[in-house]
Amino acid sequence: MRPRRLALGLTAALALLTACTPAADDGTTAGVSTPGVPGPAAPGTLRVLASSELTDMEPVLEQVRKDTGVTVRLTAMGTLDAVDMLAKGKTDGQYDAVWLSSNDYLRLRPEAAERVVSETPVMTSPVAIGVQTATMRKLGWQPAEVTWSQVERAVAAGQLTYGMTDPARSNSGFATLVSVASALSGAQAALTDADVAEARPRLKEFFQGQQLTSGSSGWLAAAYERRGTVDALLNYESVLKGIDGLTVIRPRDGVVTADYPLSSLTATSAATREDVRAVADALRTPARQRQITETTLRRPVVASVAPAAGLDPERRRELPFPGTRSVADGLLDSYENELRRPSRTVYVLDTSGSMKGDRLDRLKTALTGLTGDFREREEVTLMPFGSEVKSVRSHVVDPSDPRRGLTAIRADTDALTASGDTAVYTSLEKAYDHLGTGQDTFTSIVLMTDGENTTGADAADFDGFYRALSRDRRQIPVFPIVFGDSDRAELAHLAELTGGRLFDAQQGSLDGAFEEIRGYQ
Repeated sequence: MRPRRLALGLTAALALLTACTPAADDGTTAGVSTPGVPGPAAPGTLRVLASSELTDMEPVLEQVRKDTGVTVRLTAMGTLDAVDMLAKGKTDGQYDAVWLSSNDYLRLRPEAAERVVSETPVMTSPVAIGVQTATMRKLGWQPAEVTWSQVERAVAAGQLTYGMTDPARSNSGFATLVSVASALSGAQAALTDADVAEARPRLKEFFQGQQLTSGSSGWLAAAYERRGTVDALLNYESVLKGIDGLTVIRPRDGVVTADYPLSSLTATSAATREDVRAVADALRTPARQRQITETTLRRPVVASVAPAAGLDPERRRELPFPGTRSVADGLLDSYENELRRPSRTVYVLDTSGSMKGDRLDRLKTALTGLTGDFREREEVTLMPFGSEVKSVRSHVVDPSDPRRGLTAIRADTDALTASGDTAVYTSLEKAYDHLGTGQDTFTSIVLMTDGENTTGADAADFDGFYRALSRDRRQIPVFPIVFGDSDRAELAHLAELTGGRLFDAQQGSLDGAFEEIRGYQ
């Protein structure tokens, strides 16, 4: 069984960070639009599909608007999902440019590459390792001398654990995966299938040290600071530099670097491409390059501008990127199904009376579609509830017979019926009791409800229950989905209390929300 992973498209943009910006002098703003909604075309405004971490560029874009008269409005999305959208032609007429952390993966997909007519690198940030200072002392590492092989040996010896983002959703995770595979395989040119096969035993050992995963860099940093259970983070240098208490290492044997090219699209007019060129030129002026490096801690691409204080100017070897899409997808497949820790998730599903009809049909459709994304070795538990938990059905996607587990999940999904009241908090307590402790997995709870809690334990009861849990069990996050008439404030509190994240299926699709959560499992 090989689950789908890159064809998430527009639905995976749900629940990404949105931001508000102050009005400019002329009443326009540069900023971030509603996720997945670029807005109508307007003279003097560029609709830009951008990697999600570029939300931090708003102050720079406001200065660019003053410099050029062109307003840039970003729609934030995961880089790999944006490439998929581009490849399917869904950007035509909807966006005027794309601004991704890297076009390396884009170039592996001809149907996406042919829709880009020009690209201008704006800034750079290499993949790096942020290690707690105390761990650095314990390992006796000198930051300038550390290699990926040293990191792998520390993991194998049980001396280092870390977190990283999901390579199938986040370019920072994908670039990290490529960095590790290239370095540990000793590849001297573009990665091949043979290189990956050669490095697989060491890669498997390396990824045993991963104890924290995430669909976004922002949540990864927040989870790291909240939990304090890992020694290091693997991410872009610019992200790691913003986290207190980390020594940031660019491994001596090489890195993969994001260069953030602003790219024009073939489907746009000459006038629009001229606006893109004007914005790109403005971003590369010395004044804007200094602003970029000082405010975002990315590195300037203009040689006359020095990197911000604390960014080591010494160069590192650029590790080779996969030469074909098949190698890239094969590397992702190995990571998902063999290399990383397996996932263990309880889906706490509201099947109360209010779910009858269309809502229950939408839930069944979303869950049935999601089965194509479940990984080998993954344990999936369905826990439907009404006035109480109706059943607890667990299935493992066994690599020797994955179809059996997936078929059972689909059968249990098809058998769901709607009845009863809504016992949200009592059902969550049952989920924590079911999961217990001591599992060497990425463990989480997904809560989908279309209404407010009406019976059983209340919010205060659950708060007390959660705080009385052992420290290990308090590390299990709840990812609530806002759906139907559910109480956003209550669900947001659950996410904050447990260290999870709130996802929204009111403004978008339920299947999109479920798929977005996959990056956190």
